[in-house]
Order: sequence, then structure tokens, then C-alpha cells
Amino acid sequence: MDRLLTTIVLVLAWGSTFAAVKIGLEAAPPLVFAGLRALIGAVVLVPVALVRDGPPRLRRTWGWHVALGIANFAGFFALQTLALLALPSGLTAVLIYLQPVLVGLFAWRLLGESMHGAKAVGLLLGFAGIVVVSTEALSGHLSAPGVVEAVSGAVLWALGTVAFKPAVPRVGAWWAVAGPFAFGAVLLLAVGLPVEGWHIDWSWRFVGALLYTGLVGTTLAWVLWLRLIISGEASRAATYIFFVPLVSVVIGALFLGESVGVPLAVGAALVAAGVYLVNRPARSV
Repeated sequence: MDRLLTTIVLVLAWGSTFAAVKIGLEAAPPLVFAGLRALIGAVVLVPVALVRDGPPRLRRTWGWHVALGIANFAGFFALQTLALLALPSGLTAVLIYLQPVLVGLFAWRLLGESMHGAKAVGLLLGFAGIVVVSTEALSGHLSAPGVVEAVSGAVLWALGTVAFKPAVPRVGAWWAVAGPFAFGAVLLLAVGLPVEGWHIDWSWRFVGALLYTGLVGTTLAWVLWLRLIISGEASRAATYIFFVPLVSVVIGALFLGESVGVPLAVGAALVAAGVYLVNRPARSV
């Protein structure tokens, strides 16, 4: 699949998932719902990994599965959900989408990726765009634990993104996704079920939301996302997710009747400028 097409499908998948998650959380507790999403990913991808990469070499690679499972799935999903319960959605989005900026910094220091002036400005412009888009939603109380949860989720996701590249040669490309999905699902359900219980309204509305978030927003999106990470610099791929909240705002306006004003247009322009600067080759001196 062409890199541009991959990026477009990824942004649409993640951007449309927010509405489905809201529907799912009306009928199921947050950690259990997140665990079921990860479980769907594991059920789909583990057989694929067995065919494509062969049996997992767990004796030598279990540490990678645990690290990626906590960073990219169990830890991130849990912290993101808890932050949404404690903070306004706009503020949560601003804090979670520190991730591309953090990926740029971590990839520069840990993977030796380039960091030139235009790239640094682009990362900051992209984040500024998210702040502008979220200004209309930045109302409500400020919860210190919620802020810590959102920022911690962004840090975990950024570390998981950077760790994925060196993990692939050791565990295989498919197992680097399927294994952490399985571990994340087990961990989330092991914590969620005793704490939250199995109180789920199994309506068709909930089943549809669960299948969409599990198959499209989780399985498909993460396969495409990590494919982008493999095929280029992690920091360049990460900037594209700045478009996700923009798509989410548009979908909310089209299907949920939410208002769209000037901040969306201004934020979109900032995001587009940031992505361009990050992905533009550095000029030789």
C-alpha cells in the first residue's frame, strides 16, 4: 500500500474511532472495554503472526512483548481512558497529542534520527494546531491526577513507538504487534474485571461500537501505524497523527451535530504547516 494512502486510512480510522469509543463506554466499564478492544486485535493478529513469522521466540523476546504491550496498549489505553474521565476532552487531546513532539525528541536522542531547525519548528506547530482546535473544549475543572495520566499516556505511547523499531528485527514485524496486543488484553482484563466487574449492556449498538473500535480503530490502525514507523523515521511518521483530532472534530460535526468554528480552520493550517516542515528534507549547507 502506498505510504500516502496508508497515512490517509490511518488518520480516518483513528479519527472516526473516538465517536465509537464514546458509544462503547456508555455500555461497558473503561478498562474492560479497552481490554476487549485489545483482545479482538490479538484474536485477529496472532494467527497471522504464526503464519508470517512462525512460532514466537518467547524465551528470548518476552521482554519486548511485555514492554511494547505496556507502552503501546495496556498502559496507554488505560491512562488515556482514565484521563478522559478526569479532564475535559479538549484538554485531554492536547496533552495526549504531546506524543509526536515526544517521539521526535526520543527518536533524536535514542535512535539517532535527525533533528534540524525546521523539524523542531514543525513539531511545535503541529502541537500548536491541536491546542487551537481544542480551545473551544478547554472548559471545566482541572484535575491534577488527570493531567498526570494524560501526559504519562503520551510518554508511554512515544516510548513504545520508538521501541518498536529495534524490536522488529528481534521479534518479527507481526509478532511485534500481535504479542503486545495479547499481553495488553490479558493485563487490562486481569485488572479491569476484578475492579470494574462484568457489567456490560450487550446491545447491537455496543457490539457495533466494540467491533469497529477493535477491528478498525485498534487492529487495522495499529498495523498501519507501525508499518509507517518501520518504513521511515519514527518522528516523521508520528507527525501525521496530528491530523487525527482534526478528523475527529469534522466527524463529530457531521454525525453528532457538534459545532465547528474558526479554530478548526486555523488549527488545520498549523498542523499542515508542521507536517510539511517535519517531512521536508533538511537543506544542505
